[in-house]
Amino acid sequence: MSKDYSRSLRVADQIQRELADLIQNEIKDPRIKQITLTSVEVTRDYSHAKVFYTTLANKEEAFLIENGLEHAKGFLRSNLSHRMKLRITPELHFIYDESVERGARLSKLIDDAVAQDIILHHSDPEN
Repeated sequence: MSKDYSRSLRVADQIQRELADLIQNEIKDPRIKQITLTSVEVTRDYSHAKVFYTTLANKEEAFLIENGLEHAKGFLRSNLSHRMKLRITPELHFIYDESVERGARLSKLIDDAVAQDIILHHSDPEN
């Protein structure tokens, strides 16, 4: 593993921790509630960071959260630059992470299939 690659991962992890703290403790926007930052990916030159987040909110609330994050982008980037000593503070791009939602849907489908199998298995007169 190259040094540059591991530094990128460390920087991304630090950005995730700092942003999570800023969102939880500094942002007063009521639209930005109940979100979880799932991961951060930075470009090699640290000029851009994709910030993946998820929420348990419904679609309408998720839209408001997205708008709130876009509105807070400058504040977050500015505070990030004060907390981290990077030559370049990355431009933040917030992206809704559907993997948690997709995982919950798949888990429900599996649970439903298992429950259906149990019902069919118990109603089978040969068992």
